[in-house]
Amino acid sequence: MARSGRSTARRRATWLLLRLLAAALAGPAFGADSDRIVIMVGGIDKQIYLPAPLAEQLGYFRDEGLDVELQSEPSGVHAEDELLAGAVQGVVGFYDHTVDLQAKGKAVVSVVQFSQAPGEVLLVAARLGDALRSPADLKGRVLGVTGLGSSTNFLTIFLAAAGGVRASELNLVPVGAGATFITALKQGRIDGGMTTEPTASRLLKSGAARIMVDLRRPDETERVLGGLYPAACLYMQSAWVEAHRVQVQRLANAFVRTLRFIQTHGADEIAARMPPDYYAGDRELYVRALANGKATFTPDGRMPASGPPTVLRVLAASSKAVQGKQIDLARTYTTTFVDAVK
Repeated sequence: MARSGRSTARRRATWLLLRLLAAALAGPAFGADSDRIVIMVGGIDKQIYLPAPLAEQLGYFRDEGLDVELQSEPSGVHAEDELLAGAVQGVVGFYDHTVDLQAKGKAVVSVVQFSQAPGEVLLVAARLGDALRSPADLKGRVLGVTGLGSSTNFLTIFLAAAGGVRASELNLVPVGAGATFITALKQGRIDGGMTTEPTASRLLKSGAARIMVDLRRPDETERVLGGLYPAACLYMQSAWVEAHRVQVQRLANAFVRTLRFIQTHGADEIAARMPPDYYAGDRELYVRALANGKATFTPDGRMPASGPPTVLRVLAASSKAVQGKQIDLARTYTTTFVDAVK
């Protein structure tokens, strides 16, 4: 595991260097001298990131005079790389990336907080029966995460540690989400893993998996992690935010309006606004999962006050980049733009 992690880190560093070089040769980053804003979503069909495609479907970007292009990247850590390389102006991903990046000397800030809980589930294969009952049983197991260095990676390590299992005793493999995660579990390539909706409900309905740890609701998240865990958000490089405050405010207007729509409409009404392929072939299942998970979303885009310390505590135990570092949480998020939304 340690050897694989170092190899992955070297590949990421090489890839990022090549992306930075390509951006430099191409001239100003796309959007710097253009009205278009490119936002990378860490899996656009995941329900945790619903506010991004929903804002587009509702026409709220257009209402704000914005030309927004949403791109999808299944792994949040790769979306983070795109942001650092200047290929995109924003990422819809987990807030914990802002903390992890600050530890690495990068200034990134959450400008709209979508959720106050991860919306993730640690599933285990039903075929293993009673062999996996709690995180204490994860030692030596092969567990799927979206990507190494991703939020699912951090959370899995933290939960295992709470059960007395060290990171070096885990075998974490990147399997993405959706069909790739499902196939990996059903084919026996992983014993379990961390995933989100609608992937989780599809596996549970099929009987191929069962829940070990459920982080899909704020109350359960507080019970398991000891506090709220702000997750899905729009984060951007701090320098870009300062240089494009008008555009960022318009993005905040669109996303807060979307979060209000989620709060005031039923899951079936919301699902009706989404393209049918988001249902993964089962609209009823999609609607039920969304109804159960609506409480995850913030009503106004604001960061819950108790959230950042919880995230820092999790990362201090699961991310070597954060361990031993002084983190200024006030620089990892801002409410300036959501506070100004009418």
